[in-house]
Amino acid sequence: MSREAATRRAFLGRCGVGFGAAALTSLLAREHAAAAGSGSGSNGLPGFPQLPVRAKRVIYLYMSGGPSHLETFDPKPELARLHGQPMPDSFTRGQQIAQLQGQRLACFAPQFPFRRWGKSGHEITEIFPHLGSVADELAIIRSMSTDAINHDPANTLMNTGTMISGRPSMGSWVLYGLGSLAEDLPGFVVLTSQDGRSPQPISQRMWHSGFLPGKFQGVPLRSRGAPVLYLERPGGVSPDRQADVINAVSRLNRAHDTAVHDPEIATRIAQYEMAFRMQTSVPGLVDLASESPAMLKRYGCEPGDGSFASNCLLARRLAERGVRFIQLYHRGWDHHNDLVKFIQGNARNVDQATAALITDLKERGLLDDTLIIWGGEFGRTPMAQKNKGGPGRDHHMKGFSMFLAGGGIKGGTCHGATDELGYHAVEKVVHVRDLHATILHQLGIDHERLSLKFQGLDLRLTGVEPARVVREILA
Repeated sequence: MSREAATRRAFLGRCGVGFGAAALTSLLAREHAAAAGSGSGSNGLPGFPQLPVRAKRVIYLYMSGGPSHLETFDPKPELARLHGQPMPDSFTRGQQIAQLQGQRLACFAPQFPFRRWGKSGHEITEIFPHLGSVADELAIIRSMSTDAINHDPANTLMNTGTMISGRPSMGSWVLYGLGSLAEDLPGFVVLTSQDGRSPQPISQRMWHSGFLPGKFQGVPLRSRGAPVLYLERPGGVSPDRQADVINAVSRLNRAHDTAVHDPEIATRIAQYEMAFRMQTSVPGLVDLASESPAMLKRYGCEPGDGSFASNCLLARRLAERGVRFIQLYHRGWDHHNDLVKFIQGNARNVDQATAALITDLKERGLLDDTLIIWGGEFGRTPMAQKNKGGPGRDHHMKGFSMFLAGGGIKGGTCHGATDELGYHAVEKVVHVRDLHATILHQLGIDHERLSLKFQGLDLRLTGVEPARVVREILA
């Protein structure tokens, strides 16, 4: 008998054991895994993790569109002093610019005051007062850089480690290496919300499994209406009858797999069974009415409102249930015009909920082993962009800011710097590859050893160019 045929599910299927016994087996396995500190929902690669585990899960708060570092985490008094004057040619000569080619480039001052917050004295804009209240939990990276100047390739690079479409996403790589801690939910869940000037489109390939088996791709949960389309049981079909159908289909799929040995058949079997379990788990997960009024007020959300705040609360609930990788996309940070108006709106949407998530996880003892990441695909230019309405900022890839918290991160630290005008990352530069290597390191993965041979190449999230773990921000 092949190894695939000897798996627990195959054994149960051949012995005619129903879903009741399978559920009991899963519960016993979950209890054993909890005692051992590992997940039973889906096993990872043999020998993983290889490094000490500082984070068991990731919550990635993805600000799609490119937040301006100059209005959030990177104060630039010299840029303020030069406001309205020509941008010095020494900064921009020969540089790639998205939409300002051939235009007069004028310095555009940071539009909001910065304050020092917490014992660390982090300088954070006043439009983020709630984040200021948790400043000592944050490690702010002010020296991020990327290779892509436009949204789609920059999003693809930030999520998959390359601008080449069709590669596995970060969450898929993590799930492939470590497996899932959840029994009745996918190991990689995606939530989306939007607001602001121009909610840039995002693509399924941002959370796709690429050349990895399909069971490792992210599963979107909708913020409004049915969380997962077609998940509900059809009218007149009992759970027992549905279990009979799924068992029959699984037996047929296993018989076919014995003949052709296609890994996507195993994915299909697993997803049918996961969908069956999700019919019970998902309604309870998304029922925020079970949260106290005080908790809803803390996050600033209402049940079913589809907001970023609701998604943050769902993220905490997903973390509690063992989901390995949780990614929240908030679309609307593309501020080419009316920067002041639109960034204030987006700050209101995310500030309170992000701080509430950090505080809530800390109170529940989950922050220590949950890695939180906040940021977008790139930053914005120090030069003004004049469009209809008030001025904005163009795309910028040479220097921008992100922050990390929890999961073995040294809170209250500030890493790297851009130049005096916020154009180039000049001190302790962190490329996207370095960010990915650091995330994997905190999960116990050596980024150079998480790879898969595809089309004759050993491919990995961090690619073939040098990538380093940003140890300066690690506790």
